[in-house]
Amino acid sequence: MNAHIFTKTALAATLLITMNAIANDGVEAPLPATPETAAEVIDVTTDAIEEPIKSRVEGESLFYECAAVVSDAARLACFDSIAKGNKPAVLQQKQPIALGETIRSITGKRQVVFAEPSAQDTIEHTADNNANVAINEAEVQRLASSYTPLSLSYDLEKNSEAGLWRVRPHNPVYILPMYFHGKPNRHPSTPNQETVDYTPNDQRAPELKFQVSLKSKMMDDVFGTNADLWFGYTHMAHWQIYNEDNSRPFRAHDYEPEVFVTQPVSADLPFGGRLRMLGGGLVHHSNGEGDQLSRSWNRAYMMAGMEWGKLTVMPRLWGRILKEGNDVQPDDNPDILDYYGYGDVKFLYQLDNNKNISGTARYNPKTGKGALQLDYVHPIGKGISGYVQLFQGYGQSLIDYNHEATSIGVGVMLNDWMGL
Repeated sequence: MNAHIFTKTALAATLLITMNAIANDGVEAPLPATPETAAEVIDVTTDAIEEPIKSRVEGESLFYECAAVVSDAARLACFDSIAKGNKPAVLQQKQPIALGETIRSITGKRQVVFAEPSAQDTIEHTADNNANVAINEAEVQRLASSYTPLSLSYDLEKNSEAGLWRVRPHNPVYILPMYFHGKPNRHPSTPNQETVDYTPNDQRAPELKFQVSLKSKMMDDVFGTNADLWFGYTHMAHWQIYNEDNSRPFRAHDYEPEVFVTQPVSADLPFGGRLRMLGGGLVHHSNGEGDQLSRSWNRAYMMAGMEWGKLTVMPRLWGRILKEGNDVQPDDNPDILDYYGYGDVKFLYQLDNNKNISGTARYNPKTGKGALQLDYVHPIGKGISGYVQLFQGYGQSLIDYNHEATSIGVGVMLNDWMGL
């Protein structure tokens, strides 16, 4: 069915139901449910109990939000709930923890205090006496873009219609066919590993770099505080694809499985900022190599998500855990924190037309070592964007954790990742 015809028909039916529920004197009342013979729609909602819609204005507002739902099945279920006079579960908002009030309660009766939900925006639309309503596409777009990159990445406003155990983007998924090293690491070593030497022909400056990164929500609304539990996996590779003399080998692989928790919170920050999220996780990082080229470590980290308008900032603090190594098999990289530091900061600034500038910074003030990566994303089609990456510092891959280099790559990003 044509999408515009379906949308107009659904809106007209919804408004007719809503208008019939409003008394002639203008007093608003809950919407009635539709007959039992209503068509069934695939159940893609959560186990949340749907509440009745309380007013005509609320019903109209919910309709526009349903129109912005991406999944076809979830969108149909959303319209179906409205037709039955209920608030769709897929649209139910999360209540973040009011951090200031919760902290202040520690001195008295300890409790978790949730922030009050914000009032819904009034929806303007045109309608004649027969309730034939013209779809305001600009309003649909406004609602679709009302969620920030941070909120969409970690389901801070509401649980995604994708549900649990569905594969979603995590870190960027990209391929950089043109990636150039200003100073290739031809003599990798560590305090506990012997040096491995390569010739300029063994390891050339140009190569191909790619990354695949996915995450899946394992549990939602855990701890009774709307927190979510996630599993993530990132694989990054440097491929000497232009080295035909040596059978085009892979120079480096980085494997990073992790488990982490995100908690929506609400607190004001200086200069009009907002603290939106707190979280923490465990991550294993290794390169899968043996003998002299083996590198690995484990981290526990805490993180936060903050916003200042179009600027999003995500700091992390970490510590090394479960250190590997003994007299027989020493730690591969005992000095890795000297170069990686004790945390990093990710940032994203949204430009016009879905373009963005983002980056990651690391620094250890004791050693003066760290790294800075800058990214520029320019959409060129649905699901694909031009991508430029600039790196300077230590640790562009795990085998290079103690090697300083400057590199630049040009290629494409294969999803709608927003840099977080």
